[in-house]
Amino acid sequence: MSQDSNDSIETPYGWVIMAASLLIITMAVATNYLVVVGIKPMAEDLDWPRWVTSSAYSCMAIGSGVGGILVGLWADKRGIASALALAGVSISIGTILVSQTNSPVAMLAICFVFLGMFGNGAVFSPLIANVTKWFDRRRGIAVALVMAGQNLAGAVWAPAFRHGFDTIGWRETWFWYGLLVVTILVPTSLLLRRRPPTSPPGQAAPTERHAIVSGLNPLMTQALLCAAIIGCCIAMAMPLVHVVAYCSDLGFGLDQGAQVLSLLLACGFVSRMVFGWLSDKIGGLRTIFLGAAMQALALALFTFIDSLMGLYLIAGLFGLVFGGIVPSYALATRQLFPASQAAARIGVIFMAGYIGMAGGGFLGGVIFDMTLSYKYAFAVGVAFNLANLLCISVLMANRRPNTPLVSQPAE
Repeated sequence: MSQDSNDSIETPYGWVIMAASLLIITMAVATNYLVVVGIKPMAEDLDWPRWVTSSAYSCMAIGSGVGGILVGLWADKRGIASALALAGVSISIGTILVSQTNSPVAMLAICFVFLGMFGNGAVFSPLIANVTKWFDRRRGIAVALVMAGQNLAGAVWAPAFRHGFDTIGWRETWFWYGLLVVTILVPTSLLLRRRPPTSPPGQAAPTERHAIVSGLNPLMTQALLCAAIIGCCIAMAMPLVHVVAYCSDLGFGLDQGAQVLSLLLACGFVSRMVFGWLSDKIGGLRTIFLGAAMQALALALFTFIDSLMGLYLIAGLFGLVFGGIVPSYALATRQLFPASQAAARIGVIFMAGYIGMAGGGFLGGVIFDMTLSYKYAFAVGVAFNLANLLCISVLMANRRPNTPLVSQPAE
């Protein structure tokens, strides 16, 4: 069922919200790639095992999940602008502190608190939940555009950080990025002071497209979504966190590794646009299943390919299929639960996703240290991806019989 434009909550300012949100996520998520690109050079410079530097990514991810729930609840009541200003200051302080540290414990704590909990945690889940409230007819493509900031961050900043590490050193690169990020995030946050609309003027709230009535109770539905995204993100994190180091270990150099990562993330940007459009057509759950099935296939190919050209091809394929999966979880959540619960429920599900990303990043480093090979890590990732598909299959199978995908109230 389509909605007439007069029954839509969408306004031109919604696209200003979308653009500002895209810029903020691009700048905030770039801190992940300071770690990803720096896993090997930071470990070598500080004489740390590789699992320590890769755990910085894990600490940042878990902190982001915790912060996403807490800040999301607060932002629903107080507005999102102040939370985003806090994030800009926190990320700036965190990156500058990391640039000065020589202690693994201090670095991991800084990544958890400043870059994770009050940094990306105040950005990612609250921003996505906020964007879903500005769109109804084109929610899928709007969410995909905002979350494409993750891909843009890697495509733009991973090569830039690689160049910075080579020319001025990793400490100076972290320091100067910390100064840059606060000058962009704080002013941009002012654009998000306006509250989202709840319904067209003088009308009741419109119905959700592709709404689903689950045959499972809300707790079980939420648990299955959380379990699914954990398995999905463990698999996703394996190449995202370790592909630069993997390319270097194969003898291709960190520059080529950064290029492979940049290609992967650039293709992920395209994927998010396509899958966002697809989600508006077929709904979030079906889009998750389709993307996760193709991700499992692409990840399996990493275990067989070790030529540079092959890595470029597989990275491009992986990017084209993984990018649209996570945004679809936000859309599926909006289809399964009312909008008044959006920030909290999306925050919980993305917290589970962060646990998966953290687990994948950490597990990849541990498996490498044990086996001196990333191929085993990629194989473990495929197994988690298959578990993800099982959870989504259960949710799809338990849609109530004869329930059309059209009529859940927005509020």
